[in-house]
Formats: sequence, C-alpha cells, structure tokens
Amino acid sequence: MLTKEAAQHVIYEIMKLYPDAVPTMRYQNPFQLLMVVILSAQATDESVAKVTDRLFERYPSPRAVIESSPEEIESYIKTVGLYRNKAKYIYKSSQELLEKFDGEVPHTRKELQSLTGIGPKSANILLSVAFDQVAFAVDTHVSRICKHHKIVEEDATPKQIEERVTEIIPAKYWGRAHQSMISFGKEICTSRIKRCHEFPQLYENMEEIKNNVK
Repeated sequence: MLTKEAAQHVIYEIMKLYPDAVPTMRYQNPFQLLMVVILSAQATDESVAKVTDRLFERYPSPRAVIESSPEEIESYIKTVGLYRNKAKYIYKSSQELLEKFDGEVPHTRKELQSLTGIGPKSANILLSVAFDQVAFAVDTHVSRICKHHKIVEEDATPKQIEERVTEIIPAKYWGRAHQSMISFGKEICTSRIKRCHEFPQLYENMEEIKNNVK
C-alpha cells in the first residue's frame, strides 16, 4: 500500500485531470435524488436516466409514492436492474419519510441510513450532492481506482476505503475527489481496460507508485 504522500499525489493528479467534474445524476430536489441513488445500485447511469423523467412526473413526492404501490412503481423502472427490490425500497423509504421526517429527506447520516434502501454510499452521496455537506462516497469506480493504485489494500472494504481517503486529503476536497474519481473510473481506469499508464503525471517523481502500478 502506498504511503500517505504517494496516495495523496495520485488522488490530486486525478483531480487535476477532471477539475470540473460534477454529478451526472438528473434531479431537482433531494427526494428525486434519493430515488435516483436507490435506482443506481448495480445499474448503469444510462439505464437510470431513461426512466427518471416519467418516474419524477408520476411521483413528485413521498405522498404520491405511498398513494401508489410497489407494483405500479415497478412499471416505471422495469428496465433498471433489480427493479422489483428497488420499487419496494422507494415505496418503503417514502413511507418512512412521511412517518418520521414530515415528508422531507433528512440531513444527517444517521437519519439517512435509517431509510430503507439507503446505505453508507447512498447517504454520503445525498449529504454531499443534495446538502453540500462534507462526505466521501465509495462506489465501484472509487473502489477500483483505490485498489488498482494501491491507495488501499486489495481486500479493503468500502468503509476502509472511505476512512483511508478521508484521512489523507482535507475534507474540503472530498466531494471534488469523489466526482473526479468517478470520471477517471469511467474513462481511464475502467473495469475492462486500464489506461492509467498513459498519464505519467500520476507517477511523476514517485518511484514507489511506478513500482506498484502498471
């Protein structure tokens, strides 16, 4: 595993490659984003984007959701992977929003993770993107990059990755680092082909990195 200095270097260089990276998720309010993050689990951005317009129109609020049914929600999201479970999560979390939070998406990690279908990654996305709070979400792209570049050990859990990254870079960069790493993971350090070696600035003057990453 890389030292703190070497790991910082890799992350900062990725941020320099994508200085203007922003969330690609389409949403207009925290409730829409909550539905999007539920749909996004083990699904492509493209598949989620195809269903959101009709979904948002039909379900503008948690109240509209619970006046429907999981089966009806399924009809709007059936092209998204694991749609049956996700329909249940959207329905149940909407019930919980109304019962516990007056229909509003809460602003704290503990409260967000009390909602059905919202785990640590989703809670961090909501905190960072919807509420502009400091948080670092670990998705498949972030996990792949951190392991490939030896920022963490190969068997590191999402929680361990989050702890490592948030330990080595200041909180003010967490959101930017997350978005930049997503772009890097989609375009360069992909699951199929890794083109990281085409960007020597990642490893410049860092023999430790050169010896560990190909």
